[in-house]
Amino acid sequence: MSNLRTPLKNALGLGSAKQGAHHFIVQRLTAVALLFLSLWFVWTVLGALHGDYAAARALVAQPFNAVLMLAFIVAVFWHAQLGLQVVVEDYVHTRWLEVALQIAIKFLCFLGGAASALAVIRIALGR
Repeated sequence: MSNLRTPLKNALGLGSAKQGAHHFIVQRLTAVALLFLSLWFVWTVLGALHGDYAAARALVAQPFNAVLMLAFIVAVFWHAQLGLQVVVEDYVHTRWLEVALQIAIKFLCFLGGAASALAVIRIALGR
């Protein structure tokens, strides 16, 4: 008897997840932020290319550069986590593996972002 139901009747009551638009918007916002921050990052790296280690530390220790470096780190790891989440959702069809990969991706992106931010903060504070 259930095969007589229309596709609309099967879908009614399921509702939307109400997360797709937010994910889409955040991914696009981080992409736009990365566009500008990547230009700044490349410009900074090219400027520090012929300097020594102390000059590179001094460059990162400047407040403006430290703030932009932290913004770059947050945007990179957040955007990477969102992109990898989509890849896993689209191509991994075993539920337990999908959940395990999502947890691992979130954990590794957080760990990488925290370690990178700590390095920049330590340089900025002169430690």
